Amino acid sequence: MFIEKDVLQIQKRGSDITTVEQQVRYFESGFPFLQLSKAATVGDGIIRLTEDEIATIVSEFDKSASDAESALLKFVPASGAATRMFKSLFSFLENDKKDKSVDEFFDRLSDFAFYEDLKTCMAADGISIESADEKTVASYFLTSKGLGYGELPKGLLKFHNYEDRARTPLEEHLVEGARYANAGGNVQIHFTVSPEHRDKFEKLVVEVLPAYQTKFGVKYMVSFSEQKSATDTIAVNPDNTPFREKDGSLLFRPAGHGALLDNLGQLDADIIFIKNIDNVVPDHLKNDTITYKKALAGIVIRYQKLLFKYLEKLKTSADPALLAELDTFLRNELCVMPPAGFESFSEDEKKAYFIEKLNRPLRVCGMVKNQGEPGGGPFWAENADGSSSLQIVESAQVDFDNAQQSEIFKNSTHFNPVDLVCGVKDSRGELFDLKKYRDPKTGFITGKSKDGKDLKAQELPGLWNGAMADWNTLFVEVPLITFNPVKTVNDLLREQHQ
Repeated sequence: MFIEKDVLQIQKRGSDITTVEQQVRYFESGFPFLQLSKAATVGDGIIRLTEDEIATIVSEFDKSASDAESALLKFVPASGAATRMFKSLFSFLENDKKDKSVDEFFDRLSDFAFYEDLKTCMAADGISIESADEKTVASYFLTSKGLGYGELPKGLLKFHNYEDRARTPLEEHLVEGARYANAGGNVQIHFTVSPEHRDKFEKLVVEVLPAYQTKFGVKYMVSFSEQKSATDTIAVNPDNTPFREKDGSLLFRPAGHGALLDNLGQLDADIIFIKNIDNVVPDHLKNDTITYKKALAGIVIRYQKLLFKYLEKLKTSADPALLAELDTFLRNELCVMPPAGFESFSEDEKKAYFIEKLNRPLRVCGMVKNQGEPGGGPFWAENADGSSSLQIVESAQVDFDNAQQSEIFKNSTHFNPVDLVCGVKDSRGELFDLKKYRDPKTGFITGKSKDGKDLKAQELPGLWNGAMADWNTLFVEVPLITFNPVKTVNDLLREQHQ
């Protein structure tokens, strides 16, 4: 299948032939469906906190953060291009196709945070934005002759207006970071960016950081990384043979957000907040987000202490009383159901099982009530070792031809807004090797094309589903106001972004 030139190309990318051959086998066999046990609901896999519980947990977290007991870090995937935000506008500019969203864009143009920039940009060429035709305005907005928004990542677009300046999502994350990822005045934020835009991100940070440091009385430590080419996956033809470029070389494609597990695994922090770049709101709506982020982090700290305490006890004891207590803890607190026949395990086998289940990375995930958004949801699902636990499941992982599985998926009451707080160190303070806790059989296969030829592409297990499949997982209900993504440019006209 692969010739010597292919092997050299693979090695040069930082990968190996065994990995690529396995990717081809996944194309041939497909990925197995996940077996759902039931939807996670409030009281059965999803925690609903009372106001008193929230106040107590937030207070505990605030004290821990003030004392800098844990190194905190905010991780923001920000490499996505904004192109899809402007799909209708591009269709209007290039093909004269117009829909209601295009009309709304022009009708409310002055309500966008980027309006003044666009107005100034056009005026520099002697064009009045008020009298220009819509095609001219769209051209100056989308292309490099003007703002070039159609060629930029979301993180660099002006989202929200304030009295002193308009803010980009990057800046909103800096503000959020000062409010909850603040360990004794130090705020660590890491953005994953595309290589072609990294210099623009770094330039913006240099420009704005002094003002935000003064405003919040903090010291920011902002870092960047790029998705590694070694994590790209091979593309194949419809018959599963390697897809080759015109020069005969193999085609590799970025493997989705699951590839960012490598980036996440190299960050040295005790507690890591994960949130997408476009899920931000103006200051007057931030309080709920701040409160619940602190609550999720406080739960991580609470449960880490419990996990570490139990692991310490297991070093010196495995008496029946402790094993019974751990069985109850895993079932009722960590939502991990043991495999069939667990009752007949010997004491040593139960001890080994408990150590394996306790000594894993921990994530606490916010869940909002399902509003019909596409994407993953919270479920109980079966694991390879026969146990079942909480998983974030994408629709592509479900066998909808199976009536039972389809019904379970339809019964989901909540949705995953990518709102995670993670504990990535073990009881000795050492980083877990996160790749050991990924389920490689939870990837995705999609149909694409290149140079007019059909191909099949493969995504690695998603960062917050298959890539974290073997983590200890807790789900917590969070209010809908904490989830305000910007998928199209007109989403910025919603009251949550004005």
